[in-house]
Amino acid sequence: MRNRTSSGKLILGAAFVCLASAAFAQTQPQIATTSAPGQVSVSGTLKTTATVVGIEPATRTVWLKDPKGKVVQLVVGDEARNFDQLKIGDVVKAEYSQAITVTLKKGGGAAPMANENQTLERAPMGAKPGGTASREVTIMANVTAVNHQSGAMTLRGPQGNSVEVVVEDPDQLKLIKKGDQMEVVYNEAVAISVEPQAK
Repeated sequence: MRNRTSSGKLILGAAFVCLASAAFAQTQPQIATTSAPGQVSVSGTLKTTATVVGIEPATRTVWLKDPKGKVVQLVVGDEARNFDQLKIGDVVKAEYSQAITVTLKKGGGAAPMANENQTLERAPMGAKPGGTASREVTIMANVTAVNHQSGAMTLRGPQGNSVEVVVEDPDQLKLIKKGDQMEVVYNEAVAISVEPQAK
């Protein structure tokens, strides 16, 4: 479910995606969980900023410093448009979000399937580097077994592979029967913007 395609990889050439990693995690991820009978959703967002303190155009290398003074070196891929517009002092902002919703489909009936949709928007030519990318993956899987003693259910995906999933809420597990289906919708998105240094 986390396979990278050419579009997903273009989350600015993985150059600034590192901002959303632990290296520049300025803020604690904001995580929210909601549940209703037969459905559970979890979402999280991480925001961070850094300042460009060094640029080496020949190798497309950028040095970024977070507000605490930590410096990270990144090589920006060719996919990231407008590299030549980067300047020392530019402020890079990144926001990364993930969400997953699992919904019980009583009685089944739908064909097991997996579907993926992606969107990508890059900054126009001549502007500062930046853009947004998002991905949504939907999977429908069959419930082939439910073990109330272990608290686990077994799901069979569209390719015939089986996986055992532990259901932590016993009230939710009581609703699930063999022959039901589970729909899993996974979303991730990243937005990157570069702004000139404030004068």
